[in-house]
Amino acid sequence: MAQRETWATRTGFILAAVGSAVGLGNIWRFPFVTGEGGGAAFLVVYLLFIALVGFPAILAEFVVGRRTERNPVGALLEYGGNAWKYVGGIFIVTGFVILSYYSVIAGWFIRYAGEGLRGSYADHIASYDGDPELMFDTLAVGLDAFILHTVFMVLTVGIVALGIRKGIELAVKVMVPAIIVLLLGLAVWAYTLPGAGGGYEYYLSPDFGVIADNWVELLPAAAGQAFFTLSLGMGVMITYASYLGKDRNLAKDGGMIIGFDTGIAFLTGLVVFPIMWAGDLTDPGEGGPGEIFVALTQAFAEISGGQFLGLLFFATVAIAALSSAISLLEVVTSYAIDEYGVERWKAAAGMGGAIYLLGVPVTYDLVFLDLLDLFADAILLVFGALMLSILVGWIAPQMAVDELEKGIGELGSIGTLWIWAIRVPIIIVLVVSLYLGIVDYVDFLTGDFAGWIDENL
Repeated sequence: MAQRETWATRTGFILAAVGSAVGLGNIWRFPFVTGEGGGAAFLVVYLLFIALVGFPAILAEFVVGRRTERNPVGALLEYGGNAWKYVGGIFIVTGFVILSYYSVIAGWFIRYAGEGLRGSYADHIASYDGDPELMFDTLAVGLDAFILHTVFMVLTVGIVALGIRKGIELAVKVMVPAIIVLLLGLAVWAYTLPGAGGGYEYYLSPDFGVIADNWVELLPAAAGQAFFTLSLGMGVMITYASYLGKDRNLAKDGGMIIGFDTGIAFLTGLVVFPIMWAGDLTDPGEGGPGEIFVALTQAFAEISGGQFLGLLFFATVAIAALSSAISLLEVVTSYAIDEYGVERWKAAAGMGGAIYLLGVPVTYDLVFLDLLDLFADAILLVFGALMLSILVGWIAPQMAVDELEKGIGELGSIGTLWIWAIRVPIIIVLVVSLYLGIVDYVDFLTGDFAGWIDENL
């Protein structure tokens, strides 16, 4: 078996873990999910879940990864026994599926940044009959989308093939600080825009009556976003923790990762919603995954300095997307290295090529984006996280506590409290979320996807 690498520095590990969530969970997904949840009302519930559910859950993945020093399949096999390797396989499949369509989405950000280089967003929208949604629908599929999907996957494979220290760690040490600086600059600029105040009110002034009336919808949505934004249930944190030394304080590292990650998500809202209100777009949450392109392109067309602001924003997200993509490819690459002894560059190229092929249909029709995204996000991700919580919380809790104590010291009642947080609230949230996700996916398969098949086959 190939010699296993480790992180060169604690900073490298933290930035890699933060970078995993920045593009995938925060800058692309967080704004439209927050809009669907009613702005500040969703934000309050989301922050509660991050603190009460996200922190215990990330520690569960950390202890399994560091104790076993393996990829998700090998880790769960060693930690729980032979039957659990199949659960580890779910993590591998989840990362595989998510990256296949995420690469296409990353290509969209590159394309929209390129549009800012070529001219004003107002002129671009005008060339599509003044309809930013038509512009998105046109640019999201076709030859250009296919080419950018190809370019993005080549970049991702190249970084992962270089290894932990020379590839991933080196890349995130540049990308993550750059993302934070760029978002801070964009937030300051957004603050100066006329009409931005309405966006701040929508985002920062919660109506607790809305929370009371809509908690049934808000709870699973906030829970799903909390897991998604922290890259939980994808095998990323298991894999990254497998490269950690035994003397590391996992609770301290987990707290820093959650703090940075949540701060970046919050900062993204301080950019997106003021820009939307400045562009007189006060009805967020209707456009789903394409909303950030449709709504913000229209806003950039309306506000002063919108061409440069849009170019900077979309370029920032493209960088963030790359930091997420390398973490997902590392999950499946580490599986090939650990379980089959494949050389790193061959594993990265082979797995990356297969992932790339799975994503190609998304460049043809966006119905395949929904097909893959709903399956991975609503079912695979949640089921994997649920099974890991059962393993750590109920089957081998003492092993988890023992591993967490390394680098910290004896936990006592705190360790017991952590285990019970995994055993009860986290499992309940995941069971409810999984049920709702299965219902939604079945509805999609029998509705939109069945209709597409009837029309096209």
